[in-house]
Amino acid sequence: MTEPGTDSAGGPAVPRPIPPIPLPPGHPVPSYQKDHLAYAPPALREAAAEPEGRPEVETDGQGAGKTDPGDGRGDDASGAPQRTAHLETGWWVPAAEVRATPADDGHRPAGARRGLVPLLLVGALALGAVGGVTGPLVVDALGGGPGSVTLPSVQADPGLTRPDGSIADIAATVGPSVVSIRVAGADGQGTGSGFVIREDGYILTNNHVIAAAVPSGRISVTFADGSETEATLVGRTADYDLAVIEVDLDGLVPLVLGDSESVVVGDPVIAIGAPLGLDGTVTSGIISALNRPVSAGDTGAPAFINALQTDAAINPGNSGGPLVNGSGEVIGINSAIAQPPGQVAASGSIGLGFAIGSTQAKRTAEEIIATGSASYPIIGVLLDGAYDGEGVQVVQDGADGQEPVTPDGPADGAGIEPGDVILSIDGRPVTQSDELIVAIRAKAPGDTVVLRVRSGGDERDVSMVLDKATSE
Repeated sequence: MTEPGTDSAGGPAVPRPIPPIPLPPGHPVPSYQKDHLAYAPPALREAAAEPEGRPEVETDGQGAGKTDPGDGRGDDASGAPQRTAHLETGWWVPAAEVRATPADDGHRPAGARRGLVPLLLVGALALGAVGGVTGPLVVDALGGGPGSVTLPSVQADPGLTRPDGSIADIAATVGPSVVSIRVAGADGQGTGSGFVIREDGYILTNNHVIAAAVPSGRISVTFADGSETEATLVGRTADYDLAVIEVDLDGLVPLVLGDSESVVVGDPVIAIGAPLGLDGTVTSGIISALNRPVSAGDTGAPAFINALQTDAAINPGNSGGPLVNGSGEVIGINSAIAQPPGQVAASGSIGLGFAIGSTQAKRTAEEIIATGSASYPIIGVLLDGAYDGEGVQVVQDGADGQEPVTPDGPADGAGIEPGDVILSIDGRPVTQSDELIVAIRAKAPGDTVVLRVRSGGDERDVSMVLDKATSE
């Protein structure tokens, strides 16, 4: 398993800056045309003879000039102002001198653009391009100098404090507990994410992140401060696509696993991880939908996840990282992204990311730490994936030595028979096999569920206690 985002040597994808475009030697600094004297630098204006008798400009008290009303209230026969104030000179400048180019006689074809703005833009771009070489010479020649202008500034905040609950505040609090995971094994190498769940070195991640290192590969963990250490596998489950690894460290800061059952659509969330190998990346968004049936993992045994959907940007390498709420509590483990039909591999986030709910992850992680493995609930039926009617159907005949209804299992005890159609679970309608599977997997062995079942033309509600199966 190799996750996208690493080069042939396993390093992260690195953005490359765009090089500047050099100008040829001796490239001249464009001069301003005389007819645009109102916008020229001071030295050029002083060199030009100013007509006498022009009144000083008035201002509106905000630094803006006023247009002289003139005898005709500032308008000639064409409706254009006769004179325009320019603040730097303190003189009234005839409007024709400001607006027209030398080739302009005041009569342009319809739709023709005036020459002033393009000229000034070209000048600005040229000065910007050569400013690094000729800027000081130009300033000195025009009468200015270093330190002649002071721009306003604000006092920097040495503590870089941000309001409580802001994205920056949450990222600063959660970030040190998020790690980057790199694995190497016989099946390849890859990168992913994880986060500390206990101060004595336990870290939660996805099973598909560490799968390449099983059974004899190498797992390394890099913390936010850049320190790196080896990790060992505590246990994993392909059924939930979760794994727990351990580092030989104490005093780590664990993240709090919140209640994903209380999440609602529209809640703000933040994803933190190492997308494309770029450690410590933070993205934000909202919860877009709940209870999405998702098949995740690439280990040959797909996990069925009752997922939280988010539009926070999640990319390859984010797998195993936390999705946190506005209180900095983990409400999901980022695990999968959608991709357009026809694409063999995901190219990146399209705003459809999926996370395993923290309630499920917490129960599974506790079981893995205690026993080294994890269990999941079952009802004891085989479902017909080819059925396309209402609800989901129990197969008519068994396969691979399995019965349609497991003898003495929960479904058998509730009276479910081959060919029956299950319409809902706990009042939640199901229309695909995956929907029923993930709804059951979101429960725990020993929980009680109520199924709406159709047998022939009759419908009834049946109650059953979920049985337990153990992940391999």
